[in-house]
Amino acid sequence: MLKKYLTLMILSGLVLSCKPKNLSIDLATSNPIAAQLDLVNLDNDKVEVTIDPGRFVRDTVIYRLPRVVQGTYAVSDFGKYVEGLKGMDYDGNEMTATKTDTNTWLFTNAQNLDKISYWANDTFDQEDQGGIGEEVPFSPSGTNIEPKQVMLNLHGFIGYFDSLKNNAYQIGITAPSSFNYTSPLQEISTAKSEDGKANTSVFYANRYFEVTDNPMMYGETEVEEFMVGGIKIVLSVFSPNGVHSAKEIKETVHKMMLAQKEYLGDLDSTPRYDILLYLSDTEKADSPKGFGALEHHTSTVVVLPENMQPEALAESMIDVVAHEFFHIVTPLSVHSEDVHYFDYNNPTFSKHLWLYEGVTEYFAQHFQVYEGLIDEPEYFSRTTQKINSSRSNFDDSMSFTQMSENILESPYKENYANVYLKGALIGMCIDILMRENSNGQRSLRSLMAELSVKYGKNKPFVDDKLVAEIAAMTYPAVGEFLNTHVIGTTPIDYNTFFEKVGLHFEEAKVETNYIQNAGNLIVGADPAKGGIKFNDLVSNNSFWTENGAQPNDLFKSINGVEVSLANANQVFGDVFAWKPGKEIEVVLDRDGTEILIKTTTTPSYTKAKTLVEDPNAVESQKALRNAWLKG
Repeated sequence: MLKKYLTLMILSGLVLSCKPKNLSIDLATSNPIAAQLDLVNLDNDKVEVTIDPGRFVRDTVIYRLPRVVQGTYAVSDFGKYVEGLKGMDYDGNEMTATKTDTNTWLFTNAQNLDKISYWANDTFDQEDQGGIGEEVPFSPSGTNIEPKQVMLNLHGFIGYFDSLKNNAYQIGITAPSSFNYTSPLQEISTAKSEDGKANTSVFYANRYFEVTDNPMMYGETEVEEFMVGGIKIVLSVFSPNGVHSAKEIKETVHKMMLAQKEYLGDLDSTPRYDILLYLSDTEKADSPKGFGALEHHTSTVVVLPENMQPEALAESMIDVVAHEFFHIVTPLSVHSEDVHYFDYNNPTFSKHLWLYEGVTEYFAQHFQVYEGLIDEPEYFSRTTQKINSSRSNFDDSMSFTQMSENILESPYKENYANVYLKGALIGMCIDILMRENSNGQRSLRSLMAELSVKYGKNKPFVDDKLVAEIAAMTYPAVGEFLNTHVIGTTPIDYNTFFEKVGLHFEEAKVETNYIQNAGNLIVGADPAKGGIKFNDLVSNNSFWTENGAQPNDLFKSINGVEVSLANANQVFGDVFAWKPGKEIEVVLDRDGTEILIKTTTTPSYTKAKTLVEDPNAVESQKALRNAWLKG
């Protein structure tokens, strides 16, 4: 659900089920709740919001902004960004709203409540030091409000009444007529202002879930549309300085999604998919810094640095968007009651992040080798990096189901990023077991197809019964694996699975990047000095060794940007995206002596155990490998 740059998620560690009720008891009418957003008269990066719920027939009502939104596994507290909330009665008099917690407002004498109004602040500005509170929503789940562009993750603007989450909404958005916009929500009307300077469009959502599940971008965005099979893809791009174009990015996305559609076959369930890409101007202090994406059921919001080179941006779009698109399988088609009946202010979490995030990430990597976008050595290298990163950064003996169910709490939340590492490796192991036990005829994809038929987007599974159901639908070996390594605490012996497909680990010279050695970070925090330094692994990184870097060298600046614990994610996110041929200037502090590295990047290598073909593999192992990687 939530897909970040994995390296940044690890770096961030260095720096530092209710069903809907009967609606008739609350409203005397079944008319949709009307929400109005004014994007014309912005006030200091704030949008005025008006909510007209219809007439209440009860004395007390509660209005909330989400504490947690679907697809994230962290507290966002969107109520923090609401200012001046007040009610108005039918005579135009102000009604008092009692704020009972960060995200909740209580109204008494609710029969007289006509409308609610407030100002919604954006979250992108708060990511810099001095923002509101200690926790800020991850950028792709956040909001941006500026004259050229408004990122409408609608959960940051529109709330809900406790028992009216299943009521329909009509969302009116008034915006400058020069603004472009796209939305998968049904647009039921549009009108121009008398002076022609503004347009008001009204969108329809069947329930509050659809409000939160359909983000929009308004502003000076570029839009490209194309078809992939029977799916309409809508790509919206905002590049504040015009560095990248939607047309350029379309070529990468189109090729990738054609391969994804081929990989999925009939296993898709959406006629339209929206990609909203915000490219962050990292030179500006108030630009977003949480790079990655947030998945919605039929769309994704992506935030990446604008200063990325085109080839680096293309690579990131393939990894990030591929992951999000595969979420149309799970949780759209296969999900638990916790997902289906999500409580935005007091959520419970499913035990099966290995399914939602792990299997999705596995598909996002596996389809690339399966459809020929990358070769087998590259796939083996990526798999090796996942194993190394998982084992070196996270608790390998932690029960995955226990972690998932308690993901907002310590020590589980500190292990969240492992869903993209070990979670994907769990998917790989199940895939190999499925192929092995069916003579290559069944796979993890076919299992997901069967689960999609059994459940589908409108029928959730019971969380505690899923593993037993999968075991009954597949083979004893699959059930034993899940009980031992997913529910249980026994680490996975990956050698056992690679032996089945004729692979083994061998010491080799492998290409890596400028902050890792085959998945292991070569930088770490130095809390005493308030900065980031090289660790001992830098000695095995050819580029930095050749340029004189040593363990414990502290970063002072990179390309003119002073490095600190506070900006480490942003700065090293840029370093992660470096490619050979880039001119760099790095200033290090070595025991008080300043070390200057001014050069052009060259390919970086390290020596590490990596996954390769076993020359002694027998035909049965080769056949299983071929079935696994090529079908």
